[in-house]
Amino acid sequence: MRLMDLTGKVALVTGGNGGIGLGMAQGLAEAGATIVLAGRDRAKADAALASLGAGARFIAADVTSKAACEAMVAQAVAAAGRLDILVINAGMSIRKPPEAFTEAEWRTVLDTNLSGAFFCAQAAHPALKLAGGGKIITIGSMMSLFGAPFAAAYGASKGGIVQLTRALAVAWAADNIQVNAVLPGWIDTDLTRDARAQVPGLNERVLARTPAGRWGRPDDLAGIAVFLAGPGSDFVTGTAIPVDGGYAISA
Repeated sequence: MRLMDLTGKVALVTGGNGGIGLGMAQGLAEAGATIVLAGRDRAKADAALASLGAGARFIAADVTSKAACEAMVAQAVAAAGRLDILVINAGMSIRKPPEAFTEAEWRTVLDTNLSGAFFCAQAAHPALKLAGGGKIITIGSMMSLFGAPFAAAYGASKGGIVQLTRALAVAWAADNIQVNAVLPGWIDTDLTRDARAQVPGLNERVLARTPAGRWGRPDDLAGIAVFLAGPGSDFVTGTAIPVDGGYAISA
């Protein structure tokens, strides 16, 4: 179906080595896109690349550095010839009461999740504009909407992602670049497995509130990635779409 066809498109996915990023990358690859993964762990990338088909590549990058993000985009364009889709997925969390955060911990979370997202988008803008337009998909969270006592820094960064998405959508609409956020619910990844180990009762509360009755899987994010990356979403921009099995609407 043309509206979901990404043949000939190149997608750069940060933090695409595993979890949500890999689930999205696999969906984009299945729809025909050539995938470039970016992240810090080259060893982990080898297994991810094997699931993405011929032509998939990996670039080592630290998104907290503006210069590194610029180099990452330049390498992706040099390797694949163009850039049409950017998925900004790299992120991390430190879970503790807000009064216990050190300055370094606070800055680490914000620098990775929010500043890194801005630097990636800023670096990609010229390449997307040169291609005649493109798609940027940012990754927020349920913590963009809700408060949690163990997620002050993470929640602040993900709330910022939604506002950054809206600002970029307005700023770059004239360049035919659509920018949208996905708000994953509780997805079964390495990051949330750590949360279950660190936050007593979390697993039970998530299952009780989620109408779907289960944790999400990374491949649950594949469809929304393909939609937001393809021509079917050309008149959709500045949105924040939950993919949460109904968690956000459940009392």
